[in-house]
Amino acid sequence: MSTPTTNVAKLQRNLGLWHVIIIGLAYIQPMTLLDTFGLVSNESGGHVPMSYLFALVAILLTSISYGHMIRVYPSSGSAYTYTQKSINPAMGFMVGWSSWLDYLLSPMVNIILAKIYLDALFPEINSWVWVIGLTAIMTGVNIFGSKVVAYFNSWIVFIQLGIIAIFVYLTYDALAGGLNADGLISPENAYQLWSMTPFWDSMTSVGALITGATILCFSFTGFDSLSNLAEETKDAKNTLPRAMILTTLIAGVVFIISTYFMQIYFPNNPATYFELIDETQPEILEAVGGAAFKGWVLSFAIITVMASGISAHAGVSRLMYVMGRDGVISNKIFGQISPRFFTPVNNILIAGAIALTAGFISLESVVNLISFGALTAFSFVNLSVIFRYAFRDKKVNTAKDILSYIIVPVLGFISVFLMWIEVDHQTLKVGLVWASIGFVWLGIKTAGFKKPVPQYREEDV
Repeated sequence: MSTPTTNVAKLQRNLGLWHVIIIGLAYIQPMTLLDTFGLVSNESGGHVPMSYLFALVAILLTSISYGHMIRVYPSSGSAYTYTQKSINPAMGFMVGWSSWLDYLLSPMVNIILAKIYLDALFPEINSWVWVIGLTAIMTGVNIFGSKVVAYFNSWIVFIQLGIIAIFVYLTYDALAGGLNADGLISPENAYQLWSMTPFWDSMTSVGALITGATILCFSFTGFDSLSNLAEETKDAKNTLPRAMILTTLIAGVVFIISTYFMQIYFPNNPATYFELIDETQPEILEAVGGAAFKGWVLSFAIITVMASGISAHAGVSRLMYVMGRDGVISNKIFGQISPRFFTPVNNILIAGAIALTAGFISLESVVNLISFGALTAFSFVNLSVIFRYAFRDKKVNTAKDILSYIIVPVLGFISVFLMWIEVDHQTLKVGLVWASIGFVWLGIKTAGFKKPVPQYREEDV
């Protein structure tokens, strides 16, 4: 059953390849590697770059699957649409509902990070001033459209990469001079410059590395949000797959190189270096570059997290729009495009209101919940490729078909499944409660699963 819609206004296709990559990098926000370093170092046993490598492999395999699905379903619904069309409409709804934990909380985590930086710079000012003010800016920029988001983010991304380059140089310079955070580097130190120890040693635990990678899924969530821009991208079937892989590779290389030197500089238990291991950016910056460097970078970091938050805000508003357009949630509220701004203004305002709760929630809790939503989406996108291409279209006649539509998505699913095993138990409980609420709502919407799940078709316009 399809749900008619009376929308006149539609999303506008005005984004090119580099517009999309910039939005993705801004969403990922490469400087978050400084925020998560202490937490992941603790969980991975001092092997942050290897955890990033694990995460990068899983994300690259999954980004290939996203590319396959975009080519057949160039819709802004991302994993929700792919699962709905390839596997089952009810399953698609559950994937979309679970993904909300990723998309809805992503803008919030950027507000939390900005609050951390501003509190470090201006401890005398009430945190709620920052939460409310930054949320208002993030919401306002998004109302004016995705191309405004791309232009706003472009210069921020390049300066951000420049700051990381300076930071890595300062870290390397200290290490080359024989110094780390503990003082002089001696032959007895565990981590030597140009060593494989940050990646692997005799004490490495694969389970610990995967636990770290599970947390770091949060760092890569920008790549999948790009699929939500399918209805605003020129030649989306070709542009978005390329953009997703390039965004993932650029971010992964930056993360691995940076944390390699950071792990050597901070070789021991992060609790010996940082008061708050889940809020490490201010302390890392001061340890490597001094107080002035910390103040300068934190001032700019506030802008970078806003860029990431703006991109995240754009992604969740598009997912809500597609689900509203389908009619699985209120079409009148969520399924509308503003004829003035050509953006889903209602959804942007709702996401902004939810971001205001950043004043009550810790960074670690939000990151874990985001990982739950992201892992759900990643799992079902890989399965969607198999169901659509191998089962439905029977594209299994050549070695290339088998590699593309069975082997790669199976490997992607397995790599994501390994991260599921290491998900924080409390996070898993909260995620399952959220999924249960969605299941009940779907039962109500389908009259006890007796009616078909509503779906949108282009010919209904």
